[in-house]
Amino acid sequence: MRHTRTLFSAVVGLGLAAALGTVPATAANSPAAAVTSSSASYAAYEGSAEDAKATRAFFDAVVKSVAEKRAANPGAQAVTVVYNASNAPSFRTQIARSTQIWNGSVSNVRLVEGSGADFAYYEGNDSRGSYASTDGHGRGYIFLDYRQNQQYNSTRVTAHETGHVLGLPDHYSGPCSELMSGGGPGTSCQNAYPNSAERSRVNQLWANGLAAAIAKVS
Repeated sequence: MRHTRTLFSAVVGLGLAAALGTVPATAANSPAAAVTSSSASYAAYEGSAEDAKATRAFFDAVVKSVAEKRAANPGAQAVTVVYNASNAPSFRTQIARSTQIWNGSVSNVRLVEGSGADFAYYEGNDSRGSYASTDGHGRGYIFLDYRQNQQYNSTRVTAHETGHVLGLPDHYSGPCSELMSGGGPGTSCQNAYPNSAERSRVNQLWANGLAAAIAKVS
């Protein structure tokens, strides 16, 4: 669960990888791949202004994508965020479980699989581990690293990265009970659920996100 940011894109991760590089070949067809691979350097950080900016950039990218669809269903009580899991077939169970966890934990946003996705999941090998990325133009993806998901609870990894899509930053110093503490508590941590503060924060963000989405299409 590592947070990184390039000059043109934001990458939010699991904070477990030691090295930083370009987007892996397995994700080369992802929306942000060309942008990320063109960057010469990364900055690793947690709890910094850059960290917060990266998380916000991902959240804003998803909201921007959602806003384009709001005109079709302006009376909805919750924002629907659509994802594509076809490029991460090895993690379909974990993706389904993590979205089930989030959908059962919050009320102002709902994750569903379908066409015209707001973000996508990818899988492969990457020295950075798992991460979430956006190019800042309404396109984003979550990358799930094979090795990391063998070392750590895979549903926790997936739910953590999905938390970035919903607007939550990393907080590695937190306890296992805090989903966004990521790899901080170590490999023994099995919790894949957000705590009450995280649930409240997502509901607050998406109440605002819903208003922003409506405003952009009204």
